[in-house]
Amino acid sequence: MLVDSAGLWFRSFYALPDSLTAPDGTPVNSVRGFCDMLAKLITDRRPSRLVACLDNDWRPQFRVDALPSYKTHRVAVEDPDAEDVPDTLSPQIPVIMEVLDAAGIATAEAEGYEADDVIGALADRERTDPVEVITGDRDLFQLVRDEPRVRVIYIGAGLAKAQDFGPAELAEKYALSPQRAGADYAEMAVLRGDPSDGLPGVAGIGEKTAAKLITQFGSLEALLRGAAEGDARLTSRVRTKLTESAEYLAAAPAVVNVVRDAPVVMDRDSDAMPAAPDLARLHDLQKTWGLGASVDRLITALEN
Repeated sequence: MLVDSAGLWFRSFYALPDSLTAPDGTPVNSVRGFCDMLAKLITDRRPSRLVACLDNDWRPQFRVDALPSYKTHRVAVEDPDAEDVPDTLSPQIPVIMEVLDAAGIATAEAEGYEADDVIGALADRERTDPVEVITGDRDLFQLVRDEPRVRVIYIGAGLAKAQDFGPAELAEKYALSPQRAGADYAEMAVLRGDPSDGLPGVAGIGEKTAAKLITQFGSLEALLRGAAEGDARLTSRVRTKLTESAEYLAAAPAVVNVVRDAPVVMDRDSDAMPAAPDLARLHDLQKTWGLGASVDRLITALEN
């Protein structure tokens, strides 16, 4: 199981009230929600190996160089190099990291890369066990494959409404080719764009049209070649739109595509589920930060 950690703690922060506080008054809604979500994932899905994947750089320079609009709306006003994170969330992230360390759960990051790239690299190199990716980021749909199996457990609508995507499910939902559903999805995303990441997409080409064009031509490269050569399957309007967006289409794949060879570093030698979490330290964190039953549930999940 590869967990998009920031996705979990942001989701927890916005799902739970900041009236959940430590004895000193520090909000711990994100910490408690994170522990609860992780406990439920472990209990329900029973991974034999688990990695909490981290953003070393939330807005890598290579992506900004390719597309300067990448995530510009999330840049903190007072610091152009920092992400705009709510003031009451920032102090909670070190506590989450302490809980993970005390629980014995492996974390991983790659210098200069996002958690998406860490997940992509770990999933891509796995040759033994099936992989489940836990995320609310649709960009990671591009990782799905049948052998060795990689599936995305999409929690964009919350953990209770999690959706399980492999190549067949992804192909069915978006009308993509089952043989290259992951690659098709990434190329469809380039055409469609994503305002939440600052990707404008190709004007006038929405999700359904993008999926149809990619499956019809077999790849984005073939589609662009067809547009350049005046392929009769394309209307003059679509050819014009693609031609007008040539600069964007040349740059966007570097932003959308997950880096499969990111230099991932883990904080411990093994990603096996911890056999002996540090219970004394977990209980100390529980008391210090007022984490209540959330830590108990995490301990129970780990022990079972």
